[in-house]
Amino acid sequence: MYVIERIIPDLGNWSTEDLKSASITSCSVLKKMGPKITWLHSYVTGDKMYCVYLAENADLVKEHAEKGGFPVNSVAKVSTVIDPTTSGETF
Repeated sequence: MYVIERIIPDLGNWSTEDLKSASITSCSVLKKMGPKITWLHSYVTGDKMYCVYLAENADLVKEHAEKGGFPVNSVAKVSTVIDPTTSGETF
């Protein structure tokens, strides 16, 4: 699993149609690349997008970005995932 940071000025003001178009482009590229990379979801903030992918390696993530015309400002391999259940507490 990888987290990708993309700096995209004014991203937080993109319209629903702009985001849909970016999603369509991403999915089209992924379909051509095959099953070695999967986009799980992305978080959109003011000027950044954080995307979570399952991929065999970081090079596939970078290749996807290049083919889709998306910036890649950093790629980090996820070593583990924690959430509220990690605490052992029940809420």
